[in-house]
Amino acid sequence: MKSKKIYLPDIIGKGYKDYWNFKGRYKVCKGSRASKKSKTTALYYIYKMMEHPQSNLLVVRKVFRTLKDSCYSDLKWAINRLGVSEFWETKESPIEITYKPTGQKILFRGLDDPLKITSITVETGMLCWMWLEECYEITNEDSFNMLDESIRGQSPGNLFKQITLTMNPWNEKHWVKKRFFDAENDPDILAKTTNYKCNEFLDKADLKVFENMKKNNPRRYQVAGLGEWGIVDGLVYENWEEKEFDTDDISARKSVKSIFGLDFGYTNDPTALFCGLIDLEKKEIFVFDEIYKKALRNKMIYEEISKRGYSKEKITADSAEPKSIDELRDLGLRRIIGAAKGKDSINNGIQFIQGFKIYIHPRCVNFITEISNYTWDKDKFGNTVNKPIDEFNHLMDAFRYSIEEYISKARKGTLNSAPIWV
Repeated sequence: MKSKKIYLPDIIGKGYKDYWNFKGRYKVCKGSRASKKSKTTALYYIYKMMEHPQSNLLVVRKVFRTLKDSCYSDLKWAINRLGVSEFWETKESPIEITYKPTGQKILFRGLDDPLKITSITVETGMLCWMWLEECYEITNEDSFNMLDESIRGQSPGNLFKQITLTMNPWNEKHWVKKRFFDAENDPDILAKTTNYKCNEFLDKADLKVFENMKKNNPRRYQVAGLGEWGIVDGLVYENWEEKEFDTDDISARKSVKSIFGLDFGYTNDPTALFCGLIDLEKKEIFVFDEIYKKALRNKMIYEEISKRGYSKEKITADSAEPKSIDELRDLGLRRIIGAAKGKDSINNGIQFIQGFKIYIHPRCVNFITEISNYTWDKDKFGNTVNKPIDEFNHLMDAFRYSIEEYISKARKGTLNSAPIWV
């Protein structure tokens, strides 16, 4: 086998020495955007698996389908960054990465199929490491405990068992804070906070984004810029719960209609599709699916929606982009329309939604993140004002668009008397 000499500090950069060298059970890193936490973790595991021929890695996110565009892509990037692509084999069906000289595996699983996690075995060595990416998505600590128990057995030689958790620090009430960051003097825990300032690979344009955020939105800067915990105070919606349900069973109710809304994004913000069911009689809303991706051109938006089987649904989209709506209609979304919006449409929509009980399927991780961080804004004196913050609102906006016709009928007093066509 050919050898290759590299100088790690040039490849990895600074700010993660303790993170890299820690061998305790739990290595936890919360960080701001562009803090290179995920990239560093990917580099770490590629390097360490080559160093330890008995090691194998399990990579987990709450929803399996989100792994391909996140951890899997980061690990492939790390292989190329280290210049060792000739030693690794990557495949996408199913997604898996193999270290060719020994047969060691990087396996990928989602918590939406827990049986596939508890039954994992490896042919070479032992499953000793786990990387749990975006662990803020896991709202139930018991789910983490189940994962924790899957990393067990005696480690041969100098091998060690470890679980790495990486996350954005959106919510100070998350169980990760109490369990790891509030723990005192536990040698088995490294809980670390990083931010963009330790990322020397950012250019001037990248840094300017954070400088503008610091000046124009200091509250957001504390979390998205400095990696501090988000303080969730004054939630817009408290009438919701995460719950598994059968979409077919709910949609079979005579009083249930489908609702779809679309909010456009591209470079900095994601394009967000909200998919739900509304029961006007029982005052219930069921959130069953979502699309949440950046850099989607209109054709890609159509392909994503069509792939999920929603191309024939009525979709109410952000009317600020009429050209995009027209193009999507030409591509095949025949029933897409622009939202009417209008004066006080945001608050009217919020007030209407607050009259319903909202059930969110666990796979809708981005919707859960947004709704659990969508709060009323504050003025410069810290007083709450009657408008929501201008963040965590991509799916929240799409949600409102999806029920716009019902909001309008409710304000006219015709919601229960007029026929409703969806």
